[in-house]
Amino acid sequence: MVKRTGTAGTPDWPLAGGIAAGVLADAVAGDPRRGHPVALFGRAATILERGLYADAKTRGVIFTACCEALAIGPALAAARITRRRPPARLAWAGTVTWAVTGARSLTTEAGRVHRALAAGDLAGARLLLPNLVGRDPAGLDAAGIARAVVESVAENTSDAIVAPLLWGALAGPPGLAGYRAANTLDAMVGHHSPRYEQFGWASARLDDVVNWAPARVTALLTAACAPVVGGRPAAAWRIALDYGPRHPSPNAGWCEAAFAGALGVQLGGPLSYAGRAEHRPELGAGRPAEPADIARASRLCRSVTAAATALAASLTLVPLG
Repeated sequence: MVKRTGTAGTPDWPLAGGIAAGVLADAVAGDPRRGHPVALFGRAATILERGLYADAKTRGVIFTACCEALAIGPALAAARITRRRPPARLAWAGTVTWAVTGARSLTTEAGRVHRALAAGDLAGARLLLPNLVGRDPAGLDAAGIARAVVESVAENTSDAIVAPLLWGALAGPPGLAGYRAANTLDAMVGHHSPRYEQFGWASARLDDVVNWAPARVTALLTAACAPVVGGRPAAAWRIALDYGPRHPSPNAGWCEAAFAGALGVQLGGPLSYAGRAEHRPELGAGRPAEPADIARASRLCRSVTAAATALAASLTLVPLG
């Protein structure tokens, strides 16, 4: 993995400031309506897929490597150009952080579903749900939609916030860009289907690897922030330890279980993706999630975002060797 490009032996103040500024920019401005860098990357990846696709893991490895180079290359070049210009380095780090994090969009979409449910508009909530999760909304009642939203907020607190910030702290803007590319590729091709079972294998495994540590850090931060929603840190962490490994994903279960413990609810259970029914292991020992828990999950997400930003900025101040 690429390394930070600050001056060896000194704290990386521009990177610390850039990470903080980028998170603040996301909180204030959110995502751009048009021309989002992640969306542009997705279009480029789609073009590459058309040229490289074959029902084989080797082609998937080549595709994943090319897409990662496409994301990391420009970020690395810009980081090197700005290496000895602290104001420019801060601005570049802030811009990339803003582009790859998504706390505001996550909590905004969750809030829209919550308001629809609070108004008794179940049909409207079902229409909004695909903005957050891929499961089939048609058969979900208010409690099922609430559970889906809380699970999405929990998982994406890691994927869209904690993980990119940690990779940014470790590897600067190239780490931010490389992580977001891996996560985007997993969403595009890293799922079980006849087309992507082989071709998407490399993207899925890369996403598992880069999210392994961040998911567990997310669980720790969630437990630490549990009091903001009336939870207890020790209880939330115990739930994460007990239930996190039961999830079929090596990472998502830790985030969801920690949120379940902090909120005092139970997540997991039956769901349907593309008409295929599944039963995920239950996570937590609390009551079923309710619409009001969506607002609580968003509040917890914002608290974890603040904690993760402080942690990432602090890590950048550890002198480079």
